[in-house]
Amino acid sequence: MVLEKGLAGGMLREAPQIENFPGEKRITGEELAEKLKEHALQYVSVREGEEVLEVRRLPQGFEARTGRNSYQTSAVIFCTGTSRRKLGLPREEEFLGRGLSYCAICDGPLFRGKRVAVVGGGNSAVMEAIHLRELGCEVFLIHRRSELRAEEHLQRRLEGVNLKLNRVVEGILGKNSVEGLRLLNTRSGEREELPVEGVFVAVGEIPNTSLAVPLGVRLREDGYISVDAAQRTSVPGVYAAGDVTGGARQIVVACSQGAVAALSAFEDLKSPYWKREAQKPS
Repeated sequence: MVLEKGLAGGMLREAPQIENFPGEKRITGEELAEKLKEHALQYVSVREGEEVLEVRRLPQGFEARTGRNSYQTSAVIFCTGTSRRKLGLPREEEFLGRGLSYCAICDGPLFRGKRVAVVGGGNSAVMEAIHLRELGCEVFLIHRRSELRAEEHLQRRLEGVNLKLNRVVEGILGKNSVEGLRLLNTRSGEREELPVEGVFVAVGEIPNTSLAVPLGVRLREDGYISVDAAQRTSVPGVYAAGDVTGGARQIVVACSQGAVAALSAFEDLKSPYWKREAQKPS
């Protein structure tokens, strides 16, 4: 069974274009998520809109509790992904939905033809800037370093996007909605105001590990779930796959890790690896 708090696919649905998934030259994240869900539904139950509130150990196996029901299971695979990191600015929460967004594919059409800023320098930020430009927006891409971190093939598509490098956002300007940003030049120390009607934040992600930690699952130093080559965590019977394990956060990698985790769980339920390890001669 797959328990999903929102729509199946998570942040995959927010990708405006995907060009590196095998078998698909170009596809939107929403289209790919639907294809994957329809395929999965041939074999398992996918329960959308049913958020898991707690996972706890039982004498035999585990229990996953949701707002609707509780489920007992012999193995758990965490594919909880990541959440978008915030800027941590005063009034940031206040402006959410009033010109500030963390998802250009979700809210971009509301800013069609307007002047907007994207904050970040990685793949997500560049993809959002390209998407907004294609919607007819005048786009400013703000990054704190002198070079973007995004892959080269994405950077080559930034024609028409205004780059604001070596800048950090110090504040959001406006009364009832976003009217601009206050920027600090990290090299010169000069400050400037950039008039915009919208700002899209894409400054990284935080692994969603709150369900795994109470079980005793070990995390890496960077906060992602630590797994071995078989996607096993430090807790027997608990596995993890996808972005919540860090590394190359790509869709094809998440799919592959999910397959490995499922195979490991299947094998371990037949013959638990912790028992096999104990039986090995020293």
